[in-house]
Amino acid sequence: METNVLIEPAKADKEQRSHHGHDRREDCAHEECGSCRCEEKLSEESDKDDIKKDVIKIILSGALFIAALFLHGVPRYALLAAAYLIVGAEIIISAATELFKEHSIDEEFLMSIATVGAWAIGEGTEAVAVMLFYTVGELLEDIACERSRKSVTALLKLRPDQVTLKKDGVPVKVPLEEAAAGDIAMFSPGERIALDGIIISGETLIDNSALTGESLPERRSEGDNVYGGGINTTGAIEVKITKPYSESSSARILEMVENAQEKKATAERFITRFAKKYTVAVVILALAIAFVIPIFTGYSDTFTKWFYRGLTLLVVSCPCAFVISVPLSFFAGIGCASRNGILVKGASSIESAAKLSAVALDKTGTVTQGNLSVVSCSGGDEILKLAALAESRSTHPIAKAIVKAGNITDTSSVSDITEEAGRGVTANINGDKVFVGKAEGTGAGISVAVIINGETAGEIVLKDELKPDSREAVAELKRIGLDRVVMLSGDKKTAAEETAELVGISNVRAELSPEQKCKELESIKSSTGLTAFVGDGLNDAPVLAASDVGIAMGGLGSDAAIETADIVILDDKISRIPSAIKISRRTMKIVYQCVALAFIAKLAVIALEIAGLAGMWAAVFADVGVTVLCILNSLRALNYRVRN
Repeated sequence: METNVLIEPAKADKEQRSHHGHDRREDCAHEECGSCRCEEKLSEESDKDDIKKDVIKIILSGALFIAALFLHGVPRYALLAAAYLIVGAEIIISAATELFKEHSIDEEFLMSIATVGAWAIGEGTEAVAVMLFYTVGELLEDIACERSRKSVTALLKLRPDQVTLKKDGVPVKVPLEEAAAGDIAMFSPGERIALDGIIISGETLIDNSALTGESLPERRSEGDNVYGGGINTTGAIEVKITKPYSESSSARILEMVENAQEKKATAERFITRFAKKYTVAVVILALAIAFVIPIFTGYSDTFTKWFYRGLTLLVVSCPCAFVISVPLSFFAGIGCASRNGILVKGASSIESAAKLSAVALDKTGTVTQGNLSVVSCSGGDEILKLAALAESRSTHPIAKAIVKAGNITDTSSVSDITEEAGRGVTANINGDKVFVGKAEGTGAGISVAVIINGETAGEIVLKDELKPDSREAVAELKRIGLDRVVMLSGDKKTAAEETAELVGISNVRAELSPEQKCKELESIKSSTGLTAFVGDGLNDAPVLAASDVGIAMGGLGSDAAIETADIVILDDKISRIPSAIKISRRTMKIVYQCVALAFIAKLAVIALEIAGLAGMWAAVFADVGVTVLCILNSLRALNYRVRN
């Protein structure tokens, strides 16, 4: 897995290099590792080594700088030169490389020109101060990024290297990738669950905090599902693996985290484009101040003064605060969400979620628990078993409930199963064409028709229970200012309205196909504004894709829904939805604060500098000082505590 995208989000335009231009992957001599844990470990160790080296350089350069202030003449300039080269040599080399190889200029180029120019006019003290404080700012950036990264890359620990399989009654350790669906895995107390599966023996408490953010362990026994990434805390269990590692919950989460940074927000893309043009404009303006003004105004006797002002402008105008704080704020917001059991797939999702005006909710598996149970079958046990056979390969909550009630053990008679999202399942069972799908009944509960060879053979009625936090979640959505909370359900009108009334939703659209859900969603968007849709089933994938922000229930949700969504609720708690919106709003507020702070400070110092009222020290504050303030402000997004 490529982890460098998580290490320095503010420097993606430098091809995932450190600020010294070093490609961390070159350190790994184990070519056979590929994307293995060796690369991840080396990358993390390399980050720590870079930070240690920077600390040593800063301390050494700072000591020489302070000593030089008490000396005069050649000794003073010798110490200043040594202090400058210790912190500045690599920055100057990196800037020159970027200029000649990539034909681009960046903040390192501005710092290099400004400090070399300061030396040229005899301001060695200020040249060292600028480069030293710039390096301190870079160090603080690295530390901040490392802190933010750790909150998200803790997910990397979800993946153990091996799993113990039970083969012919004997435990055998094998590489994780060799385990297949159907194998029996054994997990001892304290061991991390490696793969998704069903407990076939034993009882335990599972700590799923790394997956869902839920701090309390959950009791699991025979017949219950467990997910890769959880920790088996109390008892030995045997688990029948249902998915290989590549399809497991932890692998899916890691893949989504890896891809999260690729989805940049509009603000982030704007800052990236702005910084490139802004830097060029600053260089041109600085040249004009340094050379054009004294030449064309006849102030040639004060050339040094205007040259100094041009150099000061280069320092104060460095775009570090923008290009660091904006991506870091988004990244910190993603980290905060992950701490709360919410997986946000990118900065663009945070930006959209912060602007939501309406939320549309599916019913089954979203507002309700999705733990349906069969309460009656008008065709008797044989019809129920036929329905269970037809539904045996579906992952929909209704299908699972029917399969459980049918208590089938042999599915060899079933063939040609096809599932049509939102309508039902068709299968060939012993030569008969069996369809199980939406019924036209009007009673309470969910009705499913069983049709054999075109004729109705029976009707199955199922009921569901509300999630414990559904009513609270709907109330919180309204409290934080969502104009509309709507239920869009494929279930019968009576069942949907009954559920909606219980949770406090007055606007209900029921008996909708996936296409009709999409049309209803478009209608809501056109009249209200940005709208999120929350769902969990295969039939919800189209409407999740059509929404401005698709939110999927990750525990019970289908793979299609999770892959399509922008935000995934890892523990299926609907109360996480208002939390996701509040985190997004908080993150965007911090982004705007950072941009405003940087602009105001820089413009103020630029105005003072052009008027001759500010010097290089003020420029250092406007650059490094404001950058540090923006970084510290960005990290507030990471530490935000959601209270519902």
